[in-house]
Amino acid sequence: MKVAVIDINGKNTGRSVELSDAIFGIEPNKHAIYLDVKQYLANKRQGTHKSKERAEIAGSTRKVKKQKGTGTARAGSVKSPLFRGGGRVFGPTPRSYSFKLNKGLKRLARQSALSLKAKQDNLVVMEKFDFEAPKTKDFVKILKTLGIENKKSLFVLDESNKNVYLSSRNLKGVNIVNGSNIATYEILYANKVVLSEECLEEIETNFSK
Repeated sequence: MKVAVIDINGKNTGRSVELSDAIFGIEPNKHAIYLDVKQYLANKRQGTHKSKERAEIAGSTRKVKKQKGTGTARAGSVKSPLFRGGGRVFGPTPRSYSFKLNKGLKRLARQSALSLKAKQDNLVVMEKFDFEAPKTKDFVKILKTLGIENKKSLFVLDESNKNVYLSSRNLKGVNIVNGSNIATYEILYANKVVLSEECLEEIETNFSK
């Protein structure tokens, strides 16, 4: 699968790169994508929710009414879940929502997400670029030349480029990651995925294992 390489002005450089069919040309596995996104969102949950059960409520433990003969449900104290202000039954407690997925499945999910973007023509390969100093204005120019200034975008670079990262940090909907740290959710969340020409080798190495 051949893709043209563009420069920071959005113009064709006359060069093209061959994208691996083992990654960008596979049939997307929707269930693998679903599981990986589900895990990503589950790991972000704080899980700090807590409700008070009957033992944790401050109040008297005096028996409210006799055990039998009232015609209503038994009640040991005002903390009973039957009453307003009583304890909650089976309420939420602090817990972790994270769960395990196999490495092979996560790799398949990332490959499927990239393949999906390639099929939708939402994948762009750009030559390596750098800024001398952090300038948000310069990064906005790149977004405008690509026509994605008002869209969500994911830039995958070959290494941690501090100036480019700092230039984009204040912009809404722009995400910058390394080729080794790319996540399925981030690929799907972006309207346009911009790959650095140098990061392609790293992606193929990591995803083809």
